[in-house]
Amino acid sequence: MTNPVNTDLESNLKRIKSALGPSSDLVFKRFQLENPEIKAAAVYMEGLIDKQLVHDLFFDSVASLTLDLNRRSGSLLQQMKHLDLSVNNVQSVLSMDDLILAILSGDTVLIVDRFSEALSYETRGGEVRAVTEPSSQIVIRGPKEGFNECIGTNVALVRRRIRNPNLWLESMKIGSVTKTDVAVMYLNGIAKQEVVDEVRQRLRKINYDSILESGYIENLIEEKSFTPFPTMFNTERPDTIAAHLLEGRVAIFVDGTPFVLVAPTTFFMFFQSAEDYYHRADVSSAIRFLRYVSLFISMFGPSIYIAAITFHQEMIPTPLLLSLASQRESVPFPALVEALIMEISFEILREAGIRMPRAIGQAVSIVGALVLGQAAVQAGIVSSAMVIVVALTGISSFTTPAFNAALSIRLLRFAVMFFSAFLGFFGIAMFTILLTAHMCGLRSFGEPYLSPLAPMRKEELKDTFFRRSFKRMSPSVQPASNRRSK
Repeated sequence: MTNPVNTDLESNLKRIKSALGPSSDLVFKRFQLENPEIKAAAVYMEGLIDKQLVHDLFFDSVASLTLDLNRRSGSLLQQMKHLDLSVNNVQSVLSMDDLILAILSGDTVLIVDRFSEALSYETRGGEVRAVTEPSSQIVIRGPKEGFNECIGTNVALVRRRIRNPNLWLESMKIGSVTKTDVAVMYLNGIAKQEVVDEVRQRLRKINYDSILESGYIENLIEEKSFTPFPTMFNTERPDTIAAHLLEGRVAIFVDGTPFVLVAPTTFFMFFQSAEDYYHRADVSSAIRFLRYVSLFISMFGPSIYIAAITFHQEMIPTPLLLSLASQRESVPFPALVEALIMEISFEILREAGIRMPRAIGQAVSIVGALVLGQAAVQAGIVSSAMVIVVALTGISSFTTPAFNAALSIRLLRFAVMFFSAFLGFFGIAMFTILLTAHMCGLRSFGEPYLSPLAPMRKEELKDTFFRRSFKRMSPSVQPASNRRSK
């Protein structure tokens, strides 16, 4: 063991000051034990601890401790076992590196003179955001609890929903500088062991200095980075994580963020909402079908309009064609340029509405879109039909429950617009074939991205495009191997 704890109290305190520098929030509380009179000190970071717990612990319980210095084999931890402490976890610390890491993690360290051993008390506290309703995945019916930035709270929210001894949690620290707490949760016997091993192995291979959000983990462990589609699902809803764990998936918690990752992930998971399972099957199926229709409109809406106006006028009914021609008579740009102007303007307004203060962001984005669209039509820059197509496309993209999936569709929309502008409907068909082939080649921790459609798994199609009633689906949670064999 390198850099061990010394038996001299003052030497240990100097080493801590040297390692942490002139930090104003670093607190040293010195006191003496009752019998014999041995010097001791408690060290902690002021903003990371529960002050009341630390006061009760060290000035009521530990200060009255009597040590037996004649016991050669008795460690400091063994001699303190008889104390009735209000703290959850006490661990022995033998090296200065572990001692400093404990302090920076929000623990309180007890250093006693004449002992080459320190004790770490779990006293983490400080200001933590309360459990509130998720802001990115809102439901009308269903739980209103959402994850916050404390990993302990997030884990507890899931354990409240799955009270099963097979719900296992493995913790580790990732980031050579930040030492971020990361936890892997899964249902033993339900999740595939090879998936759990793969997740664990990829996390341990991460060699990065800072992990500030779960997006860092997602980028570092995903299989293919050169793809517009997200290959890991994220959510801030505890009920969604519980449902995925029951399906045999693995959840990855990261301290400091309310977004929890799920692996493996399929494309269809991004179009399923937690609320789908809180309504009747027929209602949920209709809403889910509407999302897939909106997906088609948000990706191919402007492209179909461009292809029809540019190459396939014979497919448009004559009255509608005459109306479109009269609208485009004063427009100086081709359909592609017209669509790009409106799409880019809409994306700018959407981004501005997100980044501006909440009180005025929504009003500015709505009023800006109305004024800009009306002014563009009156100026003859774009046609009225193009404004309608772009508006319908933008509204359709909001129906996607997962923001990262909607962002991918928004980017692909521009690509398919160029295909349609040069090749018409043949370009759209070519783009669709290439995109489908790309998606068929994607994997998420060994799981095909288009599963259960490709490869076809009829049993799992009951909850893909439509949702069957619970009576017609599997009545109980089964191991992954049994489910896949059906």
